[in-house]
Amino acid sequence: MDKPENHKFSELVVGMERKFYVKINEELVLKFAKISGDYNPLHINDEFAKKTKFKKRVCHGMLLSSFFSKLVGMYIPGLHSLYLSQTLYFENPCFIDDQIIISGKIKNKSESTKIITLDVSIHNQLNQCLVSGEAKTMILEHVNLKK
Repeated sequence: MDKPENHKFSELVVGMERKFYVKINEELVLKFAKISGDYNPLHINDEFAKKTKFKKRVCHGMLLSSFFSKLVGMYIPGLHSLYLSQTLYFENPCFIDDQIIISGKIKNKSESTKIITLDVSIHNQLNQCLVSGEAKTMILEHVNLKK
């Protein structure tokens, strides 16, 4: 894993951006099916998926969107952040063996509420947007882990 970031509210600026990459594979899809309980044949059955308009298995949209948690909790704003809300727009399907890019960019920072708003998205290796949305977060700056 890359080194997590630990930003203070004062260090965050509108336009700040972070991204990371993930390869979607069979193991991730099956683990997510087990964790979520979503065994929809579109996600786990090759023969069923071949008969759909997609012609192959589609990755769970919520598996993709779960990577926004890593984006917020590990990169921007990073450690000690608290997720407040998330909108999601599923724009295109993701398939096994896709290389995805998860990115977030600060679009607003409220001094009065200390809420940080990010535009977030996931694109595939063809630069097609798979998922987009808006995340609202805040940093728990009072946390002091030194003893």
